[in-house]
Amino acid sequence: MARKPALSKESLTALGAEKLAELVFDEVHVNAGFKRRVNAALAGKSGPEAITKLIDRRLSGLERARTFIDWDKERAFRDDLQGLCDSIVKELCPAGADLGASRLIRFIATHDQVFQRVDDSSGKLQDIYWQAIEAMGSVSARLSSANLPQIIMAALGETEHGYLKPIAEQVVPHLSPEVLAIWDADLSERIAERDAAEAGQRARERWFFSMTGQWREIRQMIATASGDLDRLIAIEAEKPERDRDTLDIARRLLDAGRLTEALDWVRRGGPKAHLQPFGIEDEDEDPPDRSPLVRQSELEARILRALDRTPEALALLWDRFRDTLAPVLLRAHLKMLPDFEDMEAEERAMTLALAHPDTMAALNFFLAWPRRDLAAGLVVARHAQWEGRDWHILPEVADQLQHEHPLAASILFRALLDDILRRARSKAYGHGAKYLRQLDLLAAEADADPARPADFDAHEAYRAKLRADHGRKSGFWAQFGEPLSVPKSDSFKRGRRPIWNVGD
Repeated sequence: MARKPALSKESLTALGAEKLAELVFDEVHVNAGFKRRVNAALAGKSGPEAITKLIDRRLSGLERARTFIDWDKERAFRDDLQGLCDSIVKELCPAGADLGASRLIRFIATHDQVFQRVDDSSGKLQDIYWQAIEAMGSVSARLSSANLPQIIMAALGETEHGYLKPIAEQVVPHLSPEVLAIWDADLSERIAERDAAEAGQRARERWFFSMTGQWREIRQMIATASGDLDRLIAIEAEKPERDRDTLDIARRLLDAGRLTEALDWVRRGGPKAHLQPFGIEDEDEDPPDRSPLVRQSELEARILRALDRTPEALALLWDRFRDTLAPVLLRAHLKMLPDFEDMEAEERAMTLALAHPDTMAALNFFLAWPRRDLAAGLVVARHAQWEGRDWHILPEVADQLQHEHPLAASILFRALLDDILRRARSKAYGHGAKYLRQLDLLAAEADADPARPADFDAHEAYRAKLRADHGRKSGFWAQFGEPLSVPKSDSFKRGRRPIWNVGD
């Protein structure tokens, strides 16, 4: 079989100019976005001003448009938007950085209007705008003019979509100290005026959106770029208390060797300010091992140790580990202990986790440490506490335990299956059938395990109970491969309505 030729600049160059021109000419007739970029490249032969003229015309049309875009036209619109972005980034910016930067900002500023015209649930349009934002870094490094901050603030200074801050992150490292100082002064004036205008809303102590949050963060970027830690801290202190990142300031002070101040900042608000209750989980939140309370505790212990207050650091880590069962805190605690004492402390930690009131937290700890033997022991000891509603966690745990600890895995598979059948979750019958197959495979070893609790039925008894309690759930048994049988003698009792009997 002939090998498919690889696409590369070299292989395309080998085709020759005439063949490439033919391919480009064919493509521009079916790809509007590509056509715009080709036109921009052709205009570039006359200089950056010619490219700018083409781009400005398209930007003006994009800014004026208000018509909602139907689903069948979304792809063409997205390709057109991508072509415009590519024309700015790949054609105009290399030809003229100042012109390219201002058009990039103007393009990014169309985001709010565009998102109101089209359903971007896939996020593909947002990806195009993020490409433009990321391009700002390399472009701003080649600017000759000093008015980029003014252009950014004029176009995006009031945007609520969140693009102002990432743009600042791209451009601040490349601006001169003089330009940064002017931008900082402008932001300071804006914040003072807005704070005065919003004083009434703030007095009511209810949350409301304010641009001052983004503006202060940009001022802190400027302070960081200028190496001015004191100004950064002063800006942090101006923020509403709920918005302060006390851990970031404490970490910066620790790195700067200002330990007493670092300890003050890391303790601001106390542990409750960083606490997340057990059972509160969100995919967008930090994982439990890196929750705000855990990060605060770990950082405070580092600061205490730097202050030669190791006993306090050890006590803090142990107390917070006892509350959270976060492995990172136990590791930090053990590292501070002398040899051999760490082994005793680790055993105490295992005993503490086995008795912890939060069953799921204890299970997660043993799996993360890792001590699967103790995880399995916990599952068996608390066999009646597992809930099939934890379907997003327990199947993976059962899979991890089934080879070495079949009894523990069987307990979890039963909890999952029982919940599906009890609630008649027909959409999950496929998963339930898989769990029952796993139980069949694990049955011999699980039944023979001397640790099997007296109230945990052997597999055959459990299966019989399933038939008795859920025998009429034909959808489940069909998934498992055991369809219902209908004996002729009993099919039509009580009038014309058939009674479906389960065949063994």
